[in-house]
Amino acid sequence: MAHSNSKLSGINIGFISTRFAGEDGVSLETEKWAHVLEGLGHKCFYFAGDTDKPPEVSRVVPEAFFLHPEIRRINEVVFRSRTRPPEITQSIHRIRDHLKQEIDAFVQQHDLQLLIAENALSIPMHIPLGLALTEYIAETGFPTVGHHHDFFWERKRFLVNCVWDYLNMAFPPHLPNIHHVVINSSGANQLSLRTGISSLLIPNVMDFDHPPPRRDEYGAALRSDLGVNPDEKLILQPTRVVQRKGIEHSIELVSRLNGEGLQTCLVISHASGDEGYEYERYLRHRAENAGVKALFIAEIIQEKRGLTADGRKIYTLADVYHQADLVTYPSDIEGFGNAFLEAVYYRRPVVVNNYSIFDIDIKPKGFQVIEFEGFIGDATIDLARKVLENPAMAGEMLENNYRIARRHYSYAVLKRHLETLLAEIFGE
Repeated sequence: MAHSNSKLSGINIGFISTRFAGEDGVSLETEKWAHVLEGLGHKCFYFAGDTDKPPEVSRVVPEAFFLHPEIRRINEVVFRSRTRPPEITQSIHRIRDHLKQEIDAFVQQHDLQLLIAENALSIPMHIPLGLALTEYIAETGFPTVGHHHDFFWERKRFLVNCVWDYLNMAFPPHLPNIHHVVINSSGANQLSLRTGISSLLIPNVMDFDHPPPRRDEYGAALRSDLGVNPDEKLILQPTRVVQRKGIEHSIELVSRLNGEGLQTCLVISHASGDEGYEYERYLRHRAENAGVKALFIAEIIQEKRGLTADGRKIYTLADVYHQADLVTYPSDIEGFGNAFLEAVYYRRPVVVNNYSIFDIDIKPKGFQVIEFEGFIGDATIDLARKVLENPAMAGEMLENNYRIARRHYSYAVLKRHLETLLAEIFGE
């Protein structure tokens, strides 16, 4: 589709978030959006507190990081208490002022024509950043897309707080020049019910038109490096170790498959990170009690292959997917479900806890998965065992899943949505 409008041929776009680095869903989806937007001839720049993007396209402001000491102190107070100490209010406004100036400098520096706020206006991990953005947009009328992955009302830990005034103002803000994008239909429903804001639904995607590269020799050493026997089934939990991921279900699944005479082990790919280590300790204890071999391998999984300081091989998440016999995705809550799409992309059978977004948005497309509802029943174990023991049956499921995903969750789908979004903002 040729655009004669000069506005749309090659605009400068600024992504804003607290972090663009690593393998979290927001960073991954931002990368996909940027890839597609650059394919349409636009240029992308990044504003964050922590980023792995090249310096020439980045503006790094330490106070914009949600793990900055001052931001952590604010969060520790505001999500534990019902009244706000005046010095916390002052802190919030001091940092908000500073960030607002930095956002303006970012816009001038790269001559931006559009801002895309990645989760910064929906989940209050960083209140001053949300306020700074909201005020900047209100004062300048700057064209902005709010790309909302999670809302505060979906997370129990944000519901006791002393910042309702800020949440109602900026998470997300109701301003005429912000175009809101959500990643699931439940988000769209709740957003309009709670705020009167309408939104465009753009699901998460993977590059299904280009299947992943085949496994190679480097990746083949992963099993022996982890001490997984050749006849052991490798069950992969490809998520961070946080409580809503429901990893205790994966431990139970593995324990019961072992009880059925299969030899299996559970591999957990990511670290605990921003919600503490208590849950990981609980899981280790639970696995030990159930006699499950659970391997926490975060320190040897990176975005690029290489060596650790002590000389061990570093693998990518793709390497682990290639070696997995089965993927577990037992989350209670997900904004969308990136790991589900990854399992389909790497053609791996997947066990899914029927979380609401999966049930409402994804399942009706016709995906074949090993499903359970809140607890692991006999039927789930039975089907998991059949799939593990019957490659032909698994193969059929996986081809079907790939075909469906390519139709609904490919870059081509994202490209069409983004063209529509830009046309809505700037005209055809």
